[in-house]
Amino acid sequence: MDTLTHAVLGAAVGGTVLGRRLGRKAVLIGAVVTALPDLDVFLDYGDAVLNVTEHRGFSHSVFVLTGLGTLLALLARRFAPARDITLGRWWAFFVLSMLSHPLLDVLTTYGTQLWWPLDVRPSAWPVVFIIDPLYTLPLLAAFVIALASGNGFRAPAWGLAISCAYLAFAMLAKGVVEHRLEPVLAEHGIEDAPRLVQPTPFNTLLWRATIIDGDRHYETLVGLLDGAEAPMLEIFHRGAELEEDVLALEMGERLDWFAGPYLRYEVRQRDGRETLIATDVRLGFPGFYAFSYALATREEGETWQPLKPTEMLTPDTRVDMAALGQLAARVFSPEARLCTSDFVTDRWVADVPAAC
Repeated sequence: MDTLTHAVLGAAVGGTVLGRRLGRKAVLIGAVVTALPDLDVFLDYGDAVLNVTEHRGFSHSVFVLTGLGTLLALLARRFAPARDITLGRWWAFFVLSMLSHPLLDVLTTYGTQLWWPLDVRPSAWPVVFIIDPLYTLPLLAAFVIALASGNGFRAPAWGLAISCAYLAFAMLAKGVVEHRLEPVLAEHGIEDAPRLVQPTPFNTLLWRATIIDGDRHYETLVGLLDGAEAPMLEIFHRGAELEEDVLALEMGERLDWFAGPYLRYEVRQRDGRETLIATDVRLGFPGFYAFSYALATREEGETWQPLKPTEMLTPDTRVDMAALGQLAARVFSPEARLCTSDFVTDRWVADVPAAC
């Protein structure tokens, strides 16, 4: 999630735990300590792939943040003027405020290394988009009210309760969407294929499902307001014939660890040579993918030579206000047909429904 959301969530947690005792100080301290994990964005790990895959790494670890929160609690108990606050209450204040950051990040698509340094894939169970005003606004309002009134408990507690209720609604919405999706996947024989169901930008009413089956990459949009309208699957090529070449590269293997099967592969001409590129199809939207990387290069017919990975700016990496407008219209009306293939280069399209 964005830094503002993390800060006001931490403020709400801090106020709920110690707002009665510290007033607005609990809110301000909670906001600051909860934003700390995202300072890792200022670290340069050496190349574009490492920078994206190491983000939400050690600084988002349950182990690291629990240890840091414990240290801060011990320091506060020893040096803070408020001598009547117990060590247990200080511990809850710092640890819960800090852990709220990665636990919220886990509910987005990007992937969070909750269990660093254990060698496991990043965790992600997406139920909210990385920016969701309906989640953030109650927390922001609570933050402002607490600062203005000096009551560090009441507004933060209400803001935290409302934001948690919104997350519960999002989880329920995801369950409904997955239930509607099952018959369509069974009809295509891909009910056991890897799938990713995530909300579309800025809302939890319209959801995007991505399914990977070999070289086939399926996309569909499912809305809570669709009624009996069955989801329609659009099918794209994934360039799976290049997967073995990518996985033979160290940075290709790293991307596979980060994105799992949700990678698209292609060869482009670049400076008179062939360039091997991998794109993460989870992050962004078909036709507007945010992360594409050049991994290797070669003369035609030769073997691939690894490159220092660079991020590629392509037609798949752009903001299109007209497309966002179409997406917003689709949220409230299943009749406002939105075909993701409209935004994707034709060479990637394998099959689309007649309605598109």
